[in-house]
Amino acid sequence: MNIRPIQRNEIPLLADFLYEAIYRSNGTPLPRTVIQHPALWRYIDRFGTRRHDHCLVAEDGGTVVGAVWVRRMRGYGHIDDYTPEMAVALYPQWRGQGVGTRLIDAMEQLLRRKGYAAVSLSVQRANPAVRLYERAGFTVAQANGEELVMVKKFLPL
Repeated sequence: MNIRPIQRNEIPLLADFLYEAIYRSNGTPLPRTVIQHPALWRYIDRFGTRRHDHCLVAEDGGTVVGAVWVRRMRGYGHIDDYTPEMAVALYPQWRGQGVGTRLIDAMEQLLRRKGYAAVSLSVQRANPAVRLYERAGFTVAQANGEELVMVKKFLPL
């Protein structure tokens, strides 16, 4: 498994990963067009054109199987205007194998090197990924019904 920066020609894959990042509590498939909702689309719209857009992918045997990306915006995980919001997703067959943890750890290292003080994300309370984020050092900053906004503050290098 190789963790590396996304290549420009791979950016369209973020639409797939945005779809995979949407938690479905009962496993019912959602139409793929759900990601076109403005509140979701902002996570990938023109990704790579903003100074604070960063993405790493997990590659297995030459195939991209997961991604973690951040950007500064006022999305679901908004803490403040300086903290980037993170999304992470894997194709289902690669979940539960430590790939998500490796992606999150690699993104933390990248963000720390670039001088960021923290990263935030939004996750549904019932999503099993909450435990992954807690193990990675995220804490709940806000709870709004079923949505949690979690943040991880970085210690200075």
